[in-house]
Amino acid sequence: MKHNKVKVIVQIPCLNEEKTLPLVLKTIPKKIKGVDSVEVLIIDDGSSDKTIEVAKKHGVEHFVLHKKNMGLARSFHDGIDYALAHGADIVVNTDGDNQYPQERIGDLVQPILNGRAEIVIADRQTGKIAHFSPLKKLLQRFGSWIVNKAAGTDLPDAASGFRAYSKESLLRINIITKFSYCMETIIQAGNKNIPIESVKVTTNKKTRESRLFKNMWQHMYKSGAAIFRSYIMYRPHLIFNTLGTVLFALGLVPFVRYVILYFAFNDRGDHIQSLVLGSVLMFAAIIAFALSVIADLIRTNRTLIEDNLERTKRIQFHAND
Repeated sequence: MKHNKVKVIVQIPCLNEEKTLPLVLKTIPKKIKGVDSVEVLIIDDGSSDKTIEVAKKHGVEHFVLHKKNMGLARSFHDGIDYALAHGADIVVNTDGDNQYPQERIGDLVQPILNGRAEIVIADRQTGKIAHFSPLKKLLQRFGSWIVNKAAGTDLPDAASGFRAYSKESLLRINIITKFSYCMETIIQAGNKNIPIESVKVTTNKKTRESRLFKNMWQHMYKSGAAIFRSYIMYRPHLIFNTLGTVLFALGLVPFVRYVILYFAFNDRGDHIQSLVLGSVLMFAAIIAFALSVIADLIRTNRTLIEDNLERTKRIQFHAND
């Protein structure tokens, strides 16, 4: 870290967590080696219980309040803005349901303090989590594999929400999705060459069902959509060029069939349907290649906008080095 004094802000997104929040707050370390101060931030996402009262009773002084439920991604975004505005050098994200071992926060921030990484993600070792079904464990591994392919990373647990971010990484990352920031931030970081590390942890016992999704299939759909959206933002040419190449190859088949029948077998019959099908596929391929060019131009424009946004953040949060 470049700063002489290091402030860590631990942010906790909450939605009706009055029962489990005390367990979380009690296990957050008050002192961390190499850190001058540790502060807690509660992002209350429209709670209707006594989450705020419980937090204040346990000495929390920093709050971001949503009058209604805005979702995890928006809570993360608003929490990051608040933390940076209040001088955070490192922001640690944990959950209000006490699924993560907050006592390991010190280990989570060490790679950042040592200058090895800008983002550190806890590896929950999902294969060892008792309440995860075999199918869920398989899907967790598959999801991490997909994210790693999209980001060019090698992380064992891409879906883990127990993370530490340096100020530098947060200035360069922009949250767009409304579902969950977990996959998106990894894909952005990977494509922006922001160094990421992983630290193994053991999760606590399950306290409640997830509120992010109704069932596993909804989670798969929303996660898949978020991954695809993030991936296509950074590598649109690969998507559309691949699609165009496939369509072009498929379009050649009916044309070749027509030529073979017409010239090799002297079949002068009515094979106009081959020409029509081939033409449609070729036209679709041309559209895909055109979209590739347009998408790549949009990507270039977005990169320039992100550069300006990063400069704006540095000015806003007094982060010019």
